[in-house]
Amino acid sequence: MSLQILWYVLAAALVLVGLAGTLLPALPGVPLVFIGMLLAAWADHFAHVGTFTLVVLGALTVLALVVDFVAGLLGARRVGASRYALIGAALGTVVGLFFGLPGLLFGPFAGALLGELGAGATLHRAAGVGLGTWLGFLVGSVVKLGVCFAMLGIFAFAWVIG
Repeated sequence: MSLQILWYVLAAALVLVGLAGTLLPALPGVPLVFIGMLLAAWADHFAHVGTFTLVVLGALTVLALVVDFVAGLLGARRVGASRYALIGAALGTVVGLFFGLPGLLFGPFAGALLGELGAGATLHRAAGVGLGTWLGFLVGSVVKLGVCFAMLGIFAFAWVIG
């Protein structure tokens, strides 16, 4: 097995783990996708994917991270989430990892709800904050996933025409 093939396998693994990381909060999904693509381009000595394409992919990476962060904050801020709700949502997301897809879907909501209750809110208010925070995280995740697939398309196009 040549060293170049090993680099490609590692690059593909990074991209796959990165795609999973767009939904799993413990992994830096979009940056891993970008690093995988950069590694593949490097392994090819930038013969197919050059500087311009990598700059575009890097800009998309930064854009996805900013949108994810802003979406989560806007969702929480729109419903007046406390700091405890934000911390709870983050912890709920991490704990949710251990419960598979249901945990990933409901962990942020449950964490925000419990955090807001801990801040002294009523159950009705805490449920609203949990829902708003969860929707913000959901929008951010969908945007990250969409950007990752756009990055894959740009990379594949550059590879084919390069």
